[in-house]
Amino acid sequence: IVFHLVFGLVVSRFSGRDDVVFGTVMSGRMAPVPGIDRTLGMFINVLPLRLNMTGMTVREALLQVERTMAGLIRYEDASLALMQRYSGVEGDAPLFSALLNYRHGSLHDVVQNMDGVAFVEELEATNYPFDLSVDDTGDGFVLVSQTDSSLDPGQVSGYMHQALEHVVSALEHEPYAPIDRLDIMPAQERDCLLHVFNDTEAAYPMDALIHELFEQQVKRTPNAVAIQYEGQSLSYAALNARANQLANRLRSMRDESGRPLVYPDVRVAICVERSFEMVTGLLGILKAGAAYVPVDPEYPLDHVTYILKDAGAALLLTQSHLEHMLPLGNMPRIILDDESIYADQPETNLSRHDTRLTSRNLAYVIYTSGSTGLPKGVMNEHRAVVNRLCWMPPEINMGAGDRILQKTSFAFDVSIWEIFWTFLNGARIVLASPGGQRDPRYMIDLIDREGVTMADFVPSILQLFLEHIRDGKCGSIRHVLCGGEELPSSVLRRAWMKLPGACFYNFYGPTETTVDATYYVCNPGNKEERVPIGKPISNTKIYILDDGRRLAPVGVSGEVYIAGHGVARGYLNREELTAERFVDDPFSDEPGARMYRTGDLGRWRSDGQIEYLGRNDFQVKIRGFRIELG
Repeated sequence: IVFHLVFGLVVSRFSGRDDVVFGTVMSGRMAPVPGIDRTLGMFINVLPLRLNMTGMTVREALLQVERTMAGLIRYEDASLALMQRYSGVEGDAPLFSALLNYRHGSLHDVVQNMDGVAFVEELEATNYPFDLSVDDTGDGFVLVSQTDSSLDPGQVSGYMHQALEHVVSALEHEPYAPIDRLDIMPAQERDCLLHVFNDTEAAYPMDALIHELFEQQVKRTPNAVAIQYEGQSLSYAALNARANQLANRLRSMRDESGRPLVYPDVRVAICVERSFEMVTGLLGILKAGAAYVPVDPEYPLDHVTYILKDAGAALLLTQSHLEHMLPLGNMPRIILDDESIYADQPETNLSRHDTRLTSRNLAYVIYTSGSTGLPKGVMNEHRAVVNRLCWMPPEINMGAGDRILQKTSFAFDVSIWEIFWTFLNGARIVLASPGGQRDPRYMIDLIDREGVTMADFVPSILQLFLEHIRDGKCGSIRHVLCGGEELPSSVLRRAWMKLPGACFYNFYGPTETTVDATYYVCNPGNKEERVPIGKPISNTKIYILDDGRRLAPVGVSGEVYIAGHGVARGYLNREELTAERFVDDPFSDEPGARMYRTGDLGRWRSDGQIEYLGRNDFQVKIRGFRIELG
């Protein structure tokens, strides 16, 4: 009974379900058939045992197992067809996929024993992907585990060993303790998940501001080209001077009461097309001490209206040809292509004494697409962004000679690395023309003409882009970063054929955790069916948890939680949703540490890489109503 209870706990932990069914081997000689105990032959039968220990104490769970097993004895001779009929299972579908076989005496010769796990020379054949035999030798127990390729048999036996100790100890000392609080994960695996796989601590300037890091690069390479756009260029020094003029103009603006419009944590909206003005506007807002709210002018009008209203923007930066299209009302505005706004403004950098800005102030508020409801404004602070910008995969050595293609809408957080990561490394941004990102032929021509060395693609767009590449094209590209969607292995294989000189990287991370949380260096020699999303980046931790927010074992799927310095402040004006998605981090010793619930499914591989397994929920829209189905 104890072993069945413990096996139920282990199956629950490996399946991520509280309600589990597994097979148990019955002798078949206690059935109510006269003379069965004196009849020769094999009467062994396998019956399904269902356990649901939700909300139970250890004692209650043990009694439940005892009652259930006693009830099974009456049906020892039940046929498979009878069980299928009463279970509702149709066709050849299995009743269960895990099996426990408890027997007296050992059928195996133990050849090695390490850390309480027995190793045997030969194993019997099994039809179950999750099979455990318990050999009761009288003096002890031998656990013989067989699993499919996704799980390690030694791992299963290790969990059984740990769970046995904790259950027996609880029965003796704390029988009324909740059974779901028993920690049955072996200490070595727990340490691996929390500290080995998440060994990401790295130094970075935690108190720095994004624009300060840009200004430092300006000092190092003032004459280097910062932006290339349609045959024109802007140097680092010229861009910095222009942004400083805009920042001073912003700080001079007052409301009707004479109070400044711009100060730390105030939101300034910017609605511009991809251009010099776009980059100048972003830098100018940051330098002035405010947070920018990007609004893509290609958004539908109702989307733009909602964002401007929800963000509570103090003012709007735009271009003259867009002004008449925007629902501005009485909102103060600055026209970035109007030279008069820069006139007579200082070109020198503003100091922290001027702006009162710290690294814990907002850098931007980026709104999610709103594909599953109203858009949500994600608030990210300077410190989180600086951590991302100061991290770089060791395989990428971005330098002054690199040309980075900037084609992503600045309303998506991928644009942050395309712009600011480039600036921090003294490289050059090559701006695609407005709408040009939708024309593969234009993009290929731009890459070849400007010698682009690095680009980012959503996998579905990458697939379309690859279809238009001919031999000898895009040979300058050294690095391709993929993200935003699952990267199919078929697309990756095609990419290697089309761009044999490029290295490919698979990135993962929601807007709520500052651009990227994990990355994977794709290896042409790997033949993986599923491309991993890799390992956590610097100062980021990944937890894969079950429904009870317990660590899922290696190889077992669970919900992906992201913790560390990249976690956003939360959602603007959405306190309840913030509390639901941004929760306390129980695995951290840092006061106030939080983790973000992604709603994504994943699992750790034994090599420390993470596989993305899709969403753990889905939503259906019906005439404006949203039905959430878990």
